Amino acid sequence: MPQLTDVPLSEFHPRSRLTTRVTEVTAPRFPVIDAHNHLKEPFGGGWDKRPLNELIDILDAAQVQTYIDLDGGWGEDILNAHLDYFKAPAPERFMIFGGVDWSQWAVQGDHFGEWAAQRLRLQAERGAQGLKIWKPFGLHVTDQHGQLVAVDDRRLDPLWQTAGELGLPVMIHVADPVAFFDPLDPTNERWEELHAHPDWHFPSPPFPSFMTILNGFANLVSQHPATTFIGAHVACYSENLAWVGELLDRCPNLYVDPSARISELGRQPYAARRFFLKYADRILFGTDAGADLDYYRLCYRFYETDDEYFNYGLGDIPGQGRWQIYGLYLPDEVLQKFYHHNAARVLLKQS
Repeated sequence: MPQLTDVPLSEFHPRSRLTTRVTEVTAPRFPVIDAHNHLKEPFGGGWDKRPLNELIDILDAAQVQTYIDLDGGWGEDILNAHLDYFKAPAPERFMIFGGVDWSQWAVQGDHFGEWAAQRLRLQAERGAQGLKIWKPFGLHVTDQHGQLVAVDDRRLDPLWQTAGELGLPVMIHVADPVAFFDPLDPTNERWEELHAHPDWHFPSPPFPSFMTILNGFANLVSQHPATTFIGAHVACYSENLAWVGELLDRCPNLYVDPSARISELGRQPYAARRFFLKYADRILFGTDAGADLDYYRLCYRFYETDDEYFNYGLGDIPGQGRWQIYGLYLPDEVLQKFYHHNAARVLLKQS
């Protein structure tokens, strides 16, 4: 009998012995609007420093008609640079979102909401077509007193109201995967990922609990029914589709995107498929992976086929956890809305 020895997790590379179908999906069944992506480092591949024609070639191959760039930021330099480099030569191909300079809260004090709202008006005048809220909101953003700002802080009402008045959708990312808030012990399913990125761990204390942030997000969306919110990463709670569904039921101004979450959706394929069928008019396609043709094709395989037990990433070892995923095999009428029609209505204002 062979001697049994412990194997470090980093050296454990199991190979499945299942014989399953592998469907090659090189193009989506319908043209795509990518509602959640980036163009600059670290998430977007640094396309602001690469030839635009090469980017267009990748989008053509992936059949991505419109690409929403969330990297416009709040400064005139970055926003104008992206509008000039991407939007001006290909106005139908790109949408550029603006952002909020949270560091100004220390300067503006309790008038920060009004100041941020005015900055958003200026961004819209320059050509920004939406507002992106990044995940430091709820985790790191502080006011002039050094106090953490809650997601539903009423001092920000002018910002959200202005977005609604201008017809600018708010793409908002609060919190992160639930496991990032759990103790970093052997029960944490993101153990490897968090050891590789220890700054992604948000234990409470000192950080708010996961549900404190998510409940604040729910309050925010319900308090501003005239503003369109897009909850990034399945409203930041892809581990609990029932909770997200209840929020969608309560708030018709909320939409979600599944960017960077096929890992979570694909390990609950029955629940995820029911979710897509029920909320077919409320989900926007997005990847959050840059203009990566291989990843686009992986996503198309996930949404369009009933392939079983396959890697949700492009590397040998899945990056978010050691599990595999199952395809959702969505019907054409759902795919068409999800890939294109919903974003055309919500972002491009097309009927």
